Amino acid sequence: MPYLANVALAAWLILTGLIDLAHLRFLHDDLIMGVLAVVAGALQLMRR
Repeated sequence: MPYLANVALAAWLILTGLIDLAHLRFLHDDLIMGVLAVVAGALQLMRR
């Protein structure tokens, strides 16, 4: 479970990079990226 925060953060960083560099777009991408960022941040805070 302690690695879940790092996996969520890594997924968010990779997807953000792909969206910007490759102009990647998918259905509800803003919503998904926002939720993923909140989950990653919350998991990071819970680890401390």
